Amino acid sequence: MSLFSTLNTANTALSAQQRAIEVTGQNIANVNTDGYSRQRVDMQSVGGTAVPAIWSVSNQVGSGVDADTITRIRDAFLEARAQTEHAGASNLTVQDTTYTQVQQAFREPGTTGIQSMLSDFWPGFGDIANNSTDTGAREQLLERSQTLAAGLHSTMGSLDGQWAESKDSLQTLVTDVNATASSIAELNQSIKSATMSKLQSNDLQDKRDSLVLKLAEQIGATATPMDDGTLTVTVGGVSLVSGNNAIQLAVSGGNSAAEVNQNPAANSIAIVTNPGGAVVRAGGTAAGQMTTMNSIIPGYEKQLNGVAQQLADQVNSVHQTGYDLYGTQGGAFFDDGSGGTTAVTAANISVAVTDPKKIAAAALSPVAANGQISADHAVADQLYQLRLGIPSGGTYTDGADATYRKMIVALGVQAATTSNSLTTQSAVSTHVDAARESVSGVNIDEEMTNMLQYQHAYSAAGQLVSTVQSMMDTLINMVGR
Repeated sequence: MSLFSTLNTANTALSAQQRAIEVTGQNIANVNTDGYSRQRVDMQSVGGTAVPAIWSVSNQVGSGVDADTITRIRDAFLEARAQTEHAGASNLTVQDTTYTQVQQAFREPGTTGIQSMLSDFWPGFGDIANNSTDTGAREQLLERSQTLAAGLHSTMGSLDGQWAESKDSLQTLVTDVNATASSIAELNQSIKSATMSKLQSNDLQDKRDSLVLKLAEQIGATATPMDDGTLTVTVGGVSLVSGNNAIQLAVSGGNSAAEVNQNPAANSIAIVTNPGGAVVRAGGTAAGQMTTMNSIIPGYEKQLNGVAQQLADQVNSVHQTGYDLYGTQGGAFFDDGSGGTTAVTAANISVAVTDPKKIAAAALSPVAANGQISADHAVADQLYQLRLGIPSGGTYTDGADATYRKMIVALGVQAATTSNSLTTQSAVSTHVDAARESVSGVNIDEEMTNMLQYQHAYSAAGQLVSTVQSMMDTLINMVGR
């Protein structure tokens, strides 16, 4: 080995340590950069000639060090795990928020909830039973009835508004997903070009991984690395991004929870490919929003409609057997607001009786009362007893009150279960993120240690250059004499 070869070895050492210090500086500079993965210089020794030329052999020890490769520290398993866990946490977060808002819509327990209104409603019949001809008691009952109907309207309106907000949020999310997918496709192309040109693309890969994690949270996406450096992003088995191509998604389905309840098969909210219309089994936030619009809110609206229908049937069946102060047989106490042309729901339930004297509180007809207007209170008392439920063989079966209470209890249980599941899932996600950070994150103490190590190596390589220079000076001086 000649002195020039030794000088070249020292030169590669200087270049390698300088490159390592530059990478260390990059890591330190991005210690607080979200999504940044620390980098490491992979140094490899450059050996001597393994296969000699025809007329020569080489006894070269080596040719220095090669530091061209900069490795991006990333654990593929933890990245895939993070995508899955973040999607699950996002899904449960939406559901937990939905249950909280549904509870707020019902306002239970509280003085403005439907249960409190029912508790005020039934005693109004008791007041009439105590004095069936008292106009004040009758007017008070009508006011309480109107309040109850308005409470049902308000709760249903809140649920409808929540459903509409979820639909708008999902459409906004899908628009963002389409833009993100296009950005990933563009990054795929840039990274592929860099890989083919043997250029570094670590920063581009960091940006791409951050976008993939965002898609995982939004729509449950997962990514698979390809040999050419690109990522194939899939959602529910559908390739959202492949190479530099990205498909577009859209939202399909009905425009209200009522439409979903009427025909779930045709009106359920779904995410589909556009064009094509193929249904995508989405996860993450999108899955939570679709569960909200296809199951949670429609389910409670259906139950609330059942309560309103049961209340109307329960009261009307007794009220229609009685007689009012005009001697006329009672009609429907509650109806749909249009004279009974449609089914009673929580959205349309109305008090059909507007004249206090038309409340049918008496059991005796004018004929049975010898031609006189009856002032008895038997029917009013029967209506008052409906607070206990529907009479059946000396006992009471569940009426509207009991049905409503069961619904509220079930709501509380479901909300608590979802909240507990979210707490557990959030803990898992946090653990996975901590594991990812321990692998990919920048540790200042470690980088400072590396910097000192590379600094000393650089100084040693510099000393080698000085030594070779001194040896060459000695040789030249000897030859010169």
